[in-house]
Amino acid sequence: MKSPRLIAIPLSGLLWLTVSGARAENWPRFRGPNGSGLGADVTIPAQWTDADFRWRIDLPGMGHGSPVVWGDKLFLLCATEPAPKAKGKAKGKKKAAEAAAASSPDGDATPPAPQRWMPICLSTKDGSILWKQEISEGSFSGHRFNSPASTTPAVDEKRVVFTWGTAEKLTMVAFSHSGEKLWEADLGPVSGGHGFAASPMLLGDLVILNNDQENEKGNLLAVDANTGQVKWTVKRHSQRISYSVPCVISHGGRDLLVFTNWQHGFTVIDPKDGSVVAEKSVFFLETNERAISSPVVYQDLIIGTCGFTANPKQCVAVRLNAQNQLEEVWRIERNVPHIPSLIVVGDRAYLWDDAGIVTCVEAATGKEIWKGRVPGIEGTCMGSPVSDGQTVFCADESGNVHAIAVADELKPLGKNPLGEVCRTTPAFGDGAMFVRTVGKLVAVEGRKSP
Repeated sequence: MKSPRLIAIPLSGLLWLTVSGARAENWPRFRGPNGSGLGADVTIPAQWTDADFRWRIDLPGMGHGSPVVWGDKLFLLCATEPAPKAKGKAKGKKKAAEAAAASSPDGDATPPAPQRWMPICLSTKDGSILWKQEISEGSFSGHRFNSPASTTPAVDEKRVVFTWGTAEKLTMVAFSHSGEKLWEADLGPVSGGHGFAASPMLLGDLVILNNDQENEKGNLLAVDANTGQVKWTVKRHSQRISYSVPCVISHGGRDLLVFTNWQHGFTVIDPKDGSVVAEKSVFFLETNERAISSPVVYQDLIIGTCGFTANPKQCVAVRLNAQNQLEEVWRIERNVPHIPSLIVVGDRAYLWDDAGIVTCVEAATGKEIWKGRVPGIEGTCMGSPVSDGQTVFCADESGNVHAIAVADELKPLGKNPLGEVCRTTPAFGDGAMFVRTVGKLVAVEGRKSP
């Protein structure tokens, strides 16, 4: 059920988020404006030399979360192991994390390990650290490919918001751009054997979070961006933790949120009060699945994917009609990504799957244009593709950033090794593309588009 606390929020000026193909200098959330993955008006070289790097730095901690950019500031989350403590101090937390992992239907869980979380801010100009904060300690347990710092922050002109979670506590904290702590919220425990990795987004004066968890313990929620107070929640009947970040559509003169989830399918929410406008279950319920990738908008379509490891995966496009009902428009069930989110460039959707097979389709119809395997993929692709409008970039977990052309056929353009595990999505901003590996961050200089 939703909380009875309702608010009115200013949504004016947000329509730019919903325009398919819109670009902006700032990169305010996971995959940039409205999660589109489309960069600003610069061209990034497809094959990099040393001269193409603006800078390369070692980070003060590890993580798989992506950066966000506002102006000349870049924000991301790191995790570090805390200093040793006296024995017995964290027994309660350790037992809670172990119990959560044991009760999960998911395998590949790591044992609980103590962590300290570190939000940081860097200069986009030279990579120098402008500020860093060490906030809290806890014991993180999750999938072996997850990390304590796998979330991407959200930023606007007033603040930057970070999230991270343990079995005992889901933390959301906001800072000013200068590093002043504005508020911190405890949003309750996290139930999910793969561990927490849901990134927030900002919409007006709300922080929106997909807090789907296992065993029907999750919810969708909105937090007041000025105070950290929960404004509304929507109960979810989920059996698996999800990592999908919502997108925004414009419909009937108002902006609406769209979430994806295995059991619920597509859920459309009015951000003013958390009311459910429409919902349609479109994914296979016969097999266990998880919405890891995030939905994208193309004109009046919302396109989302769902799947689970070797089980079937589906990419489905829906449309919200005048009667506030979701209609299925097209569906793809072969070579659909499990982890990477798809990207729409122009009028084409590129489905870059975990093994590096890319399927290019008409975004309006789902009709296949071409399909091919990107050469030189090493390991799984766990980040999502992004594009400068001419080239699509995506990293494999061995730390190679692959580049293919936006074209009528598969045209590999480059393979750029970074020498370290990479499970993140690149970000654009301030004339560059930023790529994080597990312990490093690089800036690739862009060239002004003609």
